[in-house]
Amino acid sequence: MAIEIVPPGDVRFDRLCHGQNARFPATKHDRASRIALCDNSADVAEALERFVHQGLRPTIRSGGHCYEDFVDNNPGGAIIDLSMITGTEPPANGPKYRLGAGATLGRAYADLYKRALVTIPGGTCPLVGAGGHVTGGGYGLLSRLHGLTPDWVTAAEIVTIDAAGKARVRHIDKHNDADLLRACNGSGGGSYGIVTNFYFDTLPKAPTETLRGSISFDWDGMTEERFARILHLFGNYWETRGQDPDTWGLFSIFSLAHRSSGHLSMSVAFVNPDGTVNDTRVLDEYLAVFDECKPVAEISRHPVMAEHHPEPAATGSPVCLANHTLNKMSWIEANAPAAGNSGGGGGGNRGPNAPPPSRRHKYKSSYMRRGFTREEAAIFYKHLNRTVPGVDLKGCTVLSDSFGGAVNKKQMLDETSLPQRNSVLKCQFIASWADPAHDAGIIQWMRDFFTELYGKSTAGAKYNGTPFWSDQYEGCYINYPDVDMLQYDYWPQLYYGTGDLYPFLQSVKKKYDPNNIFHHAMSIRP
Repeated sequence: MAIEIVPPGDVRFDRLCHGQNARFPATKHDRASRIALCDNSADVAEALERFVHQGLRPTIRSGGHCYEDFVDNNPGGAIIDLSMITGTEPPANGPKYRLGAGATLGRAYADLYKRALVTIPGGTCPLVGAGGHVTGGGYGLLSRLHGLTPDWVTAAEIVTIDAAGKARVRHIDKHNDADLLRACNGSGGGSYGIVTNFYFDTLPKAPTETLRGSISFDWDGMTEERFARILHLFGNYWETRGQDPDTWGLFSIFSLAHRSSGHLSMSVAFVNPDGTVNDTRVLDEYLAVFDECKPVAEISRHPVMAEHHPEPAATGSPVCLANHTLNKMSWIEANAPAAGNSGGGGGGNRGPNAPPPSRRHKYKSSYMRRGFTREEAAIFYKHLNRTVPGVDLKGCTVLSDSFGGAVNKKQMLDETSLPQRNSVLKCQFIASWADPAHDAGIIQWMRDFFTELYGKSTAGAKYNGTPFWSDQYEGCYINYPDVDMLQYDYWPQLYYGTGDLYPFLQSVKKKYDPNNIFHHAMSIRP
């Protein structure tokens, strides 16, 4: 197909000008003027050069899951869409594995499994595009066992543009433009060029099977003391026992949902380092941590097609009761998107006849070096029980993910642009809603929650209201960008640490994008 330009008036335009967040573009006036659909790197270079010479700002989309308005709000500009660059076949006489930037994670898992029984330690949403996921430091259920996805990238293909407006396709690796490869492995997209392909010399073997399960706690009757105890048990495990290598195959996500949702839920995924679930002692030990809060347990093991975030069993139980269920399945089953499953976020690479997104979203993030304190638990309890008149908070939650393990291997600090290598938990604040009239109320609820939670920084009063780097926190995650952080003059340090990483990224930016063609509100500053 070469390049195809989709302009306004084309039947596909109204659908393709949106990503997965219905908040963007904010109005019709904020939409791009055209969308380029590209088949390969040469097409991307041609489209980029053409748009730059036409004076159009280019923004880049792989899966459409950017959390802020960095892509879809591009008044009069041009979106370069990579969703057709999906191949996983390896190049001749090159690296052993390839992943096109437009490939969705669901496709990547399936294709790599079929080709070579390998996988990437990527995310849980099957419709997320690899381009943004990998460049921003993608992680997922196998990351405690195998590290982050960019930890495995050994080369990439990227289109850059020089000061004269000439586009160039570069193959970057440890011998060619190694500084650019390091920058692209974790510092986020939209700053240096357009990554079209990722290459890997090796990848971890896909598990033979996995166990997936869930635990549920009813909000009905939940006291602050009981809530704090559950939160302590969860965080303390990952701060202590979860540091031991024999636990690295265990991954858990605690969904701390607003009271209006009815319950708190915890998903669990487990595989032994040998890729089997023959020995479940680590998993059994973890589930037993919550025994004091669940006098009855129901466990079942059987092959089943599962979504990425299994729904917890409905319990209808009193506050102390938490039921958990376990499902045993192959790796390919565990990562197959179920029919109609949006992968926990919707959007993705929607077909040309799919309707525009209907859900609106806002996100924040933090890395935690320790488990939850009693003071933090009280603030969680307060805001998860708080109401806003006339506003539905049912879609508001904080996902607290287990972290650490292989992610915290210090040698990766010099090979990637992910400085957060001492955390045990990672939090994602999520709000999802449909009615634009609720925008202000929901976003303010989240801001109030976040600001109070991090209101007294141990790094100093200057950093109050943020999870700035300290003995408690390691800042924020660039793949969960939050423009609210721009109010702080130290916002780059929140995402890139207090060392020399950000100055290094700025030097890469100046070298490979001298005219600052690739920019958005939180891109690397020249």
